Amino acid sequence: MTDRLGHAYFRIYRAVSRVVQPAAGLIVKNRLKAGKEDPDRYREKLGQSGLERPAGVLIWVHAASVGETNAILPMLSHLQETGARVLLTTGTLTSASIAKTRMPHGAMHQFMPFDFPKFVERFLDFWKPDLAIFVESEIWPNTIFSLRKRKVPIVQINGRMSDRSFTRWQKIPAFSRAVFGAITLCMARGKEDSERFIALGVPGVSITGNLKFDVPPPEVNREQLEYLRGLIGRRPVWLAASTHPGEEDMVVDVHRMMLARMPDLLTIIVPRHPGRGPEIRTGLGVRAQALTLRSEGAVPDEACSIYCADTLGELGLFYSLCSVAFLGGSLIEHGGQNPIEAARLGCAVIHGPHTQNFREIYDNLNKSGAAEKVLSRGDLHRAVQNLLSDPNKVHLRKERALETLQPFSGALDRSLMAMQPLLKPIAIDAALNGAHYHGHHP
Repeated sequence: MTDRLGHAYFRIYRAVSRVVQPAAGLIVKNRLKAGKEDPDRYREKLGQSGLERPAGVLIWVHAASVGETNAILPMLSHLQETGARVLLTTGTLTSASIAKTRMPHGAMHQFMPFDFPKFVERFLDFWKPDLAIFVESEIWPNTIFSLRKRKVPIVQINGRMSDRSFTRWQKIPAFSRAVFGAITLCMARGKEDSERFIALGVPGVSITGNLKFDVPPPEVNREQLEYLRGLIGRRPVWLAASTHPGEEDMVVDVHRMMLARMPDLLTIIVPRHPGRGPEIRTGLGVRAQALTLRSEGAVPDEACSIYCADTLGELGLFYSLCSVAFLGGSLIEHGGQNPIEAARLGCAVIHGPHTQNFREIYDNLNKSGAAEKVLSRGDLHRAVQNLLSDPNKVHLRKERALETLQPFSGALDRSLMAMQPLLKPIAIDAALNGAHYHGHHP
């Protein structure tokens, strides 16, 4: 009965999707106008390929944005070792840029099509994947049902289920079981995620840990790092990283509060979305007099008090430059940003109360004294000033963070092991088709 009801819901969902489908053109047009789509590649969102489909077996991997892309990149070369070709899809311009520069040789990138029947079918008809891997919380009903209809195994890797998503899916249990029951294997980050995927109907769930613990720190431009260090000299400096709207106001207020005791203070802001630099400056109004934008060629020299690094792919550079970092998306109800990169690059981590997207990581860092939670701009002011006034506390936090993170590695190996029953047939098919491919060789 539940299965029939679930499929009835899906038929309704698909019918509604077809009705709404024509709006995709307007969505693309608005996103192009806002600079959120590549004008040369927007047709990929409509399922039209911009590449040739190579012969042989193909594994499709989808990662929504920057965090998921960084998490899955180390696995791509391992997938290529099966002999299959690998297609990575992402949803944003920033993740596409990262994929372009960091994917292993031979892997291909496309933008993920919108989850409307016409575009999904067009995409699958062209690429004909033999295995589909979705990273973290990517659940697209039309795509999942189309893959199941084609008997393509579906893997959810680094599986994450937020409080909000779990509550929403629970409201439509029959439909949820139809969607999640189509997933062949889910490798969850932890116990809570695992229990949620099981409750929603995934037949095969295992706990493999968080792939983000295995992501190596990004390469840092040493020349730029030394140049910036030379400009800053002995000035006290702190970083507000991956900030979201509403947080920059607080950061600037904290900066102004600290000037009484640290008149030469430098505050660096790296917004989560680099294109927001001009918007941040406009939003600050008269307080923006102290702020300069890296995208406009400004540098953090003596005349600069607040430096907004609104450029792409340089967060690692600024983590390396600063010893104290506030992680954004946490003083507003966003769910937090990943603190692992900051900790590994030597920052003492401060964060707000909203860290549910990375709950396990923050819980462990806080428990060991490696990170500090603040609830307001007043708390943030005290925490930053406390650390900048005592280098020994910063050093102790760094050491504790590295110790805390060390036991959590190994998710990549565990995930590959869990996928072996699906990867072995892929390797056999690739060998039989004579299309064996090793990503390590040109």
